[in-house]
Amino acid sequence: MQKELAERICVTEATMSRYISGEREPKSEVLANIAVELHTTSDYLLGIESDEFYFPMIRDMIARNASKLTNQEKKELISALFGDK
Repeated sequence: MQKELAERICVTEATMSRYISGEREPKSEVLANIAVELHTTSDYLLGIESDEFYFPMIRDMIARNASKLTNQEKKELISALFGDK
C-alpha cells in the first residue's frame, strides 16, 4: 500500500516512508494529494478533525453559511439532519 500510494502521488517510496514514520513532513500540496488518494481531508490526516460527529463545529459551520443557502438547500439540510417528517 505504501509503495502504491507513493507512486500515485509521485514521490519515492523512501520519501513516503519518512512521512509515515514522522521523520519528514510533507509540503501542503503533497499532504493534499495524500488526502485525496486516501479519500479524506488534510485536517483529518493532521489530527485536526476526527470521524466523530462534533455538534458545536457543525452548528457553527451551518450558522456561518446559513445566509448563503437557498430555501431549497435549507430544506435539504433539515431533511438530512432530522429525516423526512
